[in-house]
Amino acid sequence: MDIRQLNYFITLVDEQTYTRAANILHISQPSLSAAIKKLEQEVGLILIDRSDRQLRITKEGQILYQEAQKLLRHYEHVSFEMDRLKQQGPLELSVGLIESSMFFVPDILNRFKQEYRDVRVSLLETLSLGDVKKALNNFDIHLAITNQYIHQEDIKTIPIYEENLVALIPPEHALGHKSSLHIHDLEGENFIVCKEGFQTRQDILNAFSKSGVKPNIQFEIERFETGCSLVEDGLGITVIPENYVRYSKQTNCAIKKIDDVNISRIVYLAYDKNRYQPPIVMRFIALVKEFFT
Repeated sequence: MDIRQLNYFITLVDEQTYTRAANILHISQPSLSAAIKKLEQEVGLILIDRSDRQLRITKEGQILYQEAQKLLRHYEHVSFEMDRLKQQGPLELSVGLIESSMFFVPDILNRFKQEYRDVRVSLLETLSLGDVKKALNNFDIHLAITNQYIHQEDIKTIPIYEENLVALIPPEHALGHKSSLHIHDLEGENFIVCKEGFQTRQDILNAFSKSGVKPNIQFEIERFETGCSLVEDGLGITVIPENYVRYSKQTNCAIKKIDDVNISRIVYLAYDKNRYQPPIVMRFIALVKEFFT
């Protein structure tokens, strides 16, 4: 099984006919048919169901198709990267970020740019688990700083720090005068929380559930910035990472710890361990690890 065979198979599945696939590949139809049969013999599986005149892919073929697409994208990326390295050297770094990571990322970037002045750095917000997986799988980013643990065999997920989640209370709210809060203090209050698919939402709702409190969810958000604005306008209370609210901007809202439950989240560094990573990427990863040791 080689790259050429996989490319033939992917093209056949995409085009759904041997004729169109052969034309695109600039080979004869018999040559394409022979190549697919040889591929089936090598993997020991039936990939194309030939019992019907219409081309149908088997379940085994579907798995190979999905994995072959990843492999070809990886192959094309490595080939492109090698050509680029020969011509230009390692000049780009792309990092996926969550909002709260900006309390430490600028410090690391300062150190990084002192070593690699000519590298162009792209910072891409990857907030939900779907965002992170898509960006890594499509090679949109070299690595991600995320609070999502990624259960994917080819993704290495390293915990780098844990941070508390705190309550943000509107100005002049009665709870703002308390020295600290208990989770039952938030019962019945208009509550602002992240949308489905965000790990922070799950962390918060789990803490409420364990305490037997049902939050009165009135607003669902994607960005903490939006949540802070809603709280400042007196529309509700939210729970957000302590680092975000302390380092992002000045606020006249009250920041309160929740004493009776441990609401926290872990932030991870994630990257594709099977993908070729240029030296500058590995150096950035090392700088992140060093920052938290």
